[in-house]
Amino acid sequence: MEIDPRRLRVLHEVARRGGVMKAADALHLTPSAVSQQLAQLEREVGLALIDRSQRRVALTPAGRVLAAYAERIEEQITEARHELNRFSERLSGPVTIAAFPTVIRHLLIPALRELSVRHPRIVPVIHELFGPSAVQELRLGGVDLVVTERDMSQPAPSLPSMSRHRLYDDEYRIVAPPSWPDVPAVVDDLFGLPWVAGVPDQACGQALERLAQLHGFTPRRMHVIAEFPPVLGLVSAGHGVAIVPALALLDVPPGEVAVTRIHGAGSRRIEALTRVSRTSSGEPDPVQAAVIEVLREAAEEVAQRVGELSRSPRASQGPA
Repeated sequence: MEIDPRRLRVLHEVARRGGVMKAADALHLTPSAVSQQLAQLEREVGLALIDRSQRRVALTPAGRVLAAYAERIEEQITEARHELNRFSERLSGPVTIAAFPTVIRHLLIPALRELSVRHPRIVPVIHELFGPSAVQELRLGGVDLVVTERDMSQPAPSLPSMSRHRLYDDEYRIVAPPSWPDVPAVVDDLFGLPWVAGVPDQACGQALERLAQLHGFTPRRMHVIAEFPPVLGLVSAGHGVAIVPALALLDVPPGEVAVTRIHGAGSRRIEALTRVSRTSSGEPDPVQAAVIEVLREAAEEVAQRVGELSRSPRASQGPA
């Protein structure tokens, strides 16, 4: 009996993702190709691995046993690749990174530019993915590193088998329409104003809720928006005030929004998550560590640009 390990990987993905369609997406194959690989694997082992009597794909007992071995083989191949990197003077191999738009624009792009100089054999692949779905992909092995955010009021959630790596604390700013005759100067000026609010389960939405509870007011959420460009567009057009992180303001032209002098909204923490293997001490493998290193350096440069933003004229609109 000869078993093609490439087909074992297909079985592994079907088992852990719970279906042919999801496995096909993860493997960048068509569902038909996945089904053909499974059928060929069944011919190789001489046993039914997939129970096709049900509407939803399920593994037979033999399929579950073989999938468990496939998982162990996949882990060993990954560990072998990581260990070999430790002996190499030049790091190499793919690294898949999940992140959200502002981080991709202001941290990942400059970081990967530096990474290509230091480690030209590392091949980064970026997925725009964030929140629970990104963490799930990390857990399943669909990505190698996740850049995520959390509001300072939120405790770090327990993530078994994962390590956290702090990258940057991104301070919030309160922005207002530049056309308003009176730009808010203190928190009391915000009472009763319309808000372009963040989504409740994301960092900026949580920051607004925390600010409102701290100062005893109920924000009038006229709009609830997840992405920063439309938030800033609505503020610019006069539809309300908003809380945004400083990172989101770096590309905003002067005069587009009024950045108030109000402080005390706090910050969000941007951090990288990596998987912890059974044999590692919790440290990322050398390729992931190289990515984290250049991300931290990019964050230091961003901190300098944010400092310049705070001293620029657009950050001092409104009464002193």
